[in-house]
Amino acid sequence: MNGAEFVKRIKAAAKRKGLSCSLDSSRGKGSHATLYLGDKFTIVKDRKKEIGPGLLSSMLADLGLTKEDLR
Repeated sequence: MNGAEFVKRIKAAAKRKGLSCSLDSSRGKGSHATLYLGDKFTIVKDRKKEIGPGLLSSMLADLGLTKEDLR
């Protein structure tokens, strides 16, 4: 999954859970951006590149989600 697909799936999960979700491209250096989910946030790397399994798990933990929440 690349960064853009991750953001898309997080936004869908936020809608299902009734949480606010936003992406702030100005908070991040270069191609990085900050993704907010409710009162939690994580940094999304380049949205065109693939996200490795370790980074994906870390980003989900930052947001308080599991891999099942992305389905």
